[in-house]
Amino acid sequence: MANHSQLSFQDASSPIMEELMGFHDHAMMVALAICSLVLYLLTLMITGKLSTSTVDAQAIELVWTILPAMVLVTLALPSLRILYMMDEINQPDLTLKAIGHQWYWTYEYTDLKDLTFDSYMTPTTDLPLGHFRLLEVDHRVVVPMNSSIRVIVTADDVLHSWAVPSLAVKTDAIPGRLNQTSFFANRPGVFYGQCSEICGANHSFMPIVVEATPLPNFENWFTLMSS
Repeated sequence: MANHSQLSFQDASSPIMEELMGFHDHAMMVALAICSLVLYLLTLMITGKLSTSTVDAQAIELVWTILPAMVLVTLALPSLRILYMMDEINQPDLTLKAIGHQWYWTYEYTDLKDLTFDSYMTPTTDLPLGHFRLLEVDHRVVVPMNSSIRVIVTADDVLHSWAVPSLAVKTDAIPGRLNQTSFFANRPGVFYGQCSEICGANHSFMPIVVEATPLPNFENWFTLMSS
């Protein structure tokens, strides 16, 4: 969950997000090492401690060709690994459909029993004490934790984007096209997101709330919503 004045990522709530945070730290360390090396060489040049009269510098040319290539490889390999992991959807335990509208979301559960509902932002005047302004909705997306969830994303009117940062999910909702993504919530909790594609005047008022709960609680919720 995001906190006020937070500069870092939200807490990871899925294995993919944990991998992404690890890759971010790895990339930042590589960038820090490069910046430190460049700053050190600039300091030597400015102070006059680094000078050469060599015209033909094949050795240094070889170094500045091979070294950047090695750095790029150290960034590309873990990045490709995570990209392939994000695209894998193997036998999901539950499939739901998210449909973007101006300016709300419609969700369809069709695996167990047809269940469809709309999810609107809760107005500030109706917001219970302690809830988050512009992030709460009247109907949350409830899913079982420790289960593979597939989300089919589309839109009814204009471009939208279904995004939940804590779960490492962001998928474009395009009218007339079905995109899919998946996530695996490895802990119970309530995870907040928003439409991440500018879609009109009320784009800022399309929050997404995903609640991961133990399977018995999910079954009770599903029975209640279906009745």
